[in-house]
Amino acid sequence: MSVDFQAVAQQFTTFYYQQFDADRAQLGNLYRDSSMLTFETSQVQGAKSIVEKLVSLPFQKVGHRITTLDAQPASPTGGDIIVMVTGELLVDEEQNAQRYSQVFHLVPEDNSFFVFNDIFRLNYS
Repeated sequence: MSVDFQAVAQQFTTFYYQQFDADRAQLGNLYRDSSMLTFETSQVQGAKSIVEKLVSLPFQKVGHRITTLDAQPASPTGGDIIVMVTGELLVDEEQNAQRYSQVFHLVPEDNSFFVFNDIFRLNYS
């Protein structure tokens, strides 16, 4: 099965950040029990733990702006996709955007994808 990995990456990140910015408690269906999130220095595994971590972040409002989006097939047999995102986020009433990088490893499942790995880092200058 041939997948347009660039299109999947674009659709996924648009959906992910819209959902995150609107209600991050609803992101659980994108993860599985085997999924892992590294957020800054903490690592959590499993959809429930990942959502708990995201919901516990110390801000009410957030807005993501994607600056760059790169995608590659992540296995020789195809299917898996690695997505690297850089961008800016505005939290609460903060005027200065914070730069961030995020990497997603997407794995096909049925006619969709789930996030197997999610690595997030703020980029300090």
